[in-house]
Amino acid sequence: QVQLVESGGGLVQAGASLRLSCAASGRTISGDAVAWFRQAPGKEQEFTSCLDWNSRTYYADSVKGRFTISRDNAENTVYLQMNGLQPEDTAVYYCASRERGYYSTNSKNYENWGQGTQVTVSS
Repeated sequence: QVQLVESGGGLVQAGASLRLSCAASGRTISGDAVAWFRQAPGKEQEFTSCLDWNSRTYYADSVKGRFTISRDNAENTVYLQMNGLQPEDTAVYYCASRERGYYSTNSKNYENWGQGTQVTVSS
């Protein structure tokens, strides 16, 4: 079983950057697909980005060009670099992994989830 722990959230002003980390333990996730989802208050959970087993990256239109997902296999960690943050990016951000390492935007396809980290962007 994989345990995922997110960190790096915080309160920033519009235009700032943050880097979220998703540290895995229990086994290596180097072959997993790993995604970042977010959920704002009163809204549905939303896919933002995914890194598949072959390190191909996929992004939602809302974050494309501003967010970058990457992986450090030595650290068994996946990162989400978020630049140009806007108030509409305010949400709890969750990382999720699926052992079947193909890209998916459907949260139901991910077996392992972290507890989430809060990102708040003020205007």
